[in-house]
Amino acid sequence: MNKQFTLPALALGCWPLAGMTRTGVTRQAAKETVAAAIDHGITHLDTAYCYGENGESERAIAQAIKGRRNGISIASKCGIHWQAGKRQAINGHPNRLIQEVKESLLRLQVDHLDLLYLHTPDPNTPVQESAGALRQLLDEGVIQSAGLSNGNTEDCKLFAEICPLTACQRHFNMLQQEIRSELLPYCRSKEIAMVAYWPLMKGLLTGRMKRNQVFPKTDSRHKYPMFSGDEYQKNLTFVETIQAIATQLDVSLSSLVLAWTMGQNGITTVLFGATSAEQVTANAKALHCQLDHDTILAINQAVQRRGTIIGSRRV
Repeated sequence: MNKQFTLPALALGCWPLAGMTRTGVTRQAAKETVAAAIDHGITHLDTAYCYGENGESERAIAQAIKGRRNGISIASKCGIHWQAGKRQAINGHPNRLIQEVKESLLRLQVDHLDLLYLHTPDPNTPVQESAGALRQLLDEGVIQSAGLSNGNTEDCKLFAEICPLTACQRHFNMLQQEIRSELLPYCRSKEIAMVAYWPLMKGLLTGRMKRNQVFPKTDSRHKYPMFSGDEYQKNLTFVETIQAIATQLDVSLSSLVLAWTMGQNGITTVLFGATSAEQVTANAKALHCQLDHDTILAINQAVQRRGTIIGSRRV
């Protein structure tokens, strides 16, 4: 029997530490960001083999947790790697997955992972075959639990036929709640943890974006309809509404958004990204933000008024 751990309500998503979509993220800044999270009681770190062309995120974690591994749980992901020209490649073949996990352990300087996700189903490899690799790692004690990221309900069912499924990871926030219809109820019924990323909607729900904001080609957000044209303006109007609620409560918008997300039925863990100790400190305050019935009702009404967003990334 593999040792299980309890996923916390709030955790650090370590993609930004790779510095691939944000400028000025040095190795020292990444290390300090992780250390600050641990100092604030954020004890679950979520990374991946492909977070950085050379595993920069995992390497930063290794430096930050030296002498502090006890009490820290680490989740990584396998199945996506980088090719020349900063092109992502999906490969869910069992041999490839096992190779990536071995490299991740070396980068992290640990002997096991508390949680390993298949980063995304590979259209060229049956998900059961990919799950078999994680089952092997689970049986060998290399990982303590297995998860599936970016999969749908059917993917989860097929995965679970081969390997015990502890957690599912998908994006979820005030304006992107697609998983409510099928995947979230399924996970709840099977007692599979739901780990939500993008709670701040790639920075939109922090309230720091401007009406005339232009995202450079180096910023992936320029590829998302939610950040351009009428959709972007409608989203900013929604943010202003939520900001007014946060101001009335005398809390930051980020704290309000994270607290609301953590409170959603079926959401086990919320991942937030950060690139500085200051951002970690601000977001960690969400752990102490209590929302009453009237506040939740006001937020939900604002969400309903905004309606369905156009959020899929353009190819």
